[in-house]
Amino acid sequence: MEGFTWCVHKYVMHGFLWSLHRDHHDHSNDPPLEKNDYFFVIFAIPAIAMMYYGTVNDFNIFFYIGIGITIYGMAYFFVHDIFIHQRLKILKNTQNPYLLAIRRAHKQHHKHIGKEKGECFGFLWVPVKYFKMYFNKSKV
Repeated sequence: MEGFTWCVHKYVMHGFLWSLHRDHHDHSNDPPLEKNDYFFVIFAIPAIAMMYYGTVNDFNIFFYIGIGITIYGMAYFFVHDIFIHQRLKILKNTQNPYLLAIRRAHKQHHKHIGKEKGECFGFLWVPVKYFKMYFNKSKV
């Protein structure tokens, strides 16, 4: 899923669907819901369809693919929306090197407000330099 997510983020969200993702990079006005939040619906539709198709055909592989997409979406919600963007104020002062690396890489991604020149399109796996940044600190 991580490779798929990277491609979708770089080529779809920062590509032909930038009109939905743009407000996620523009922090001049932070509404409680953004156009970017429509991606939850966009990704839920194939997941639901696959789970449905998989159940009417004796729980075939499509059911499990739909479950995988759903679980990944839940992880995305908890890590990206709740932890990174602090829609709920939890884990604000974490010292966990892995979580700090993810947060830092995401901050690097958001320093570019346009759709070009982006970096760090991943979600749960980010460039090694961010992990080294925080794992080396914890060993001092």
